Amino acid sequence: MTSPVSECLYCQKLPILDELMIKICDLEVSQLFLFKEQSYKGRCNVVYKDHGVEFHELSDEDRNAFMKDVATVGKALQKVFNPTKINYGAYSDTLTHIHMHIAPKYQDGYKFGGVFEMNPQQTYLSDEEYDQMIAEIKANL
Repeated sequence: MTSPVSECLYCQKLPILDELMIKICDLEVSQLFLFKEQSYKGRCNVVYKDHGVEFHELSDEDRNAFMKDVATVGKALQKVFNPTKINYGAYSDTLTHIHMHIAPKYQDGYKFGGVFEMNPQQTYLSDEEYDQMIAEIKANL
């Protein structure tokens, strides 16, 4: 089951997008968002610029550029937050727009060694804390 462009959270910039995430910046072929829910400190989402559904449908050039964006973000998050490990996930059963969740995980942190939770709804920050986090991420891209 694929979602058409007309129903896509990212393509249509639906209100739920602003409830869940804050846009950080544009990258080479994607956009970078910071999740408001921060149980995984530094958790971001790299969202492909167009309404692609599957990685194998992208040209080699676009797929490689997207993965370069993902790696760039991972490197920046490593510098800023120094997590024990960074987890990457491309989950999209019903929201069929290519995107990659990037979740830094910490030895003594939330769900370390366990399965990633999409939205634990446990940790939210102040606007100032989000702004600081975004500034640090941008400075390290």
